[in-house]
Amino acid sequence: MQKCLLAVLLCTLALSLPSLAQKPRKVSPGPAPDKALMQKIWDGWSTLNPDHTAQFYAKGQHTFFDAAPLKYDNWDEYAIGVKKEFGDYKAAKFEVNDDAQIHPAGEYAWGTATIKFDMTTGSGKRELGTFRWTVVWQKQEGKWLIVHEHVSAPME
Repeated sequence: MQKCLLAVLLCTLALSLPSLAQKPRKVSPGPAPDKALMQKIWDGWSTLNPDHTAQFYAKGQHTFFDAAPLKYDNWDEYAIGVKKEFGDYKAAKFEVNDDAQIHPAGEYAWGTATIKFDMTTGSGKRELGTFRWTVVWQKQEGKWLIVHEHVSAPME
């Protein structure tokens, strides 16, 4: 009985040694997004053309909340909707304020900031203000892509 127990213990030890010798691999998604990336995204939006920001957004079913109309279920809907919303404007400038924060969480990162805007309508009316931005990135194929976004303006 003792020989059988000893044989089972030795087999168990022999089989578990390789796994004990291996260090656990931690998958590192690389450096997290930063304020410079945030500003680069908003510089793209400053062109009033979503084609200049498409590279920053994940394709597929992702929810994006915008100031208007309310919600988009994927990038294609978002791009079409924003073109309509920006149709009355001839110029825009967006600036990420100094309150920007980024919180890495493995293959995800989320960020918040207030964004100062200066927009000019086709008729020349200037609109100035600040809105809120919450963004979630996911590392996909070596690149941080936005998988969720929420843009909102304070109630007046």
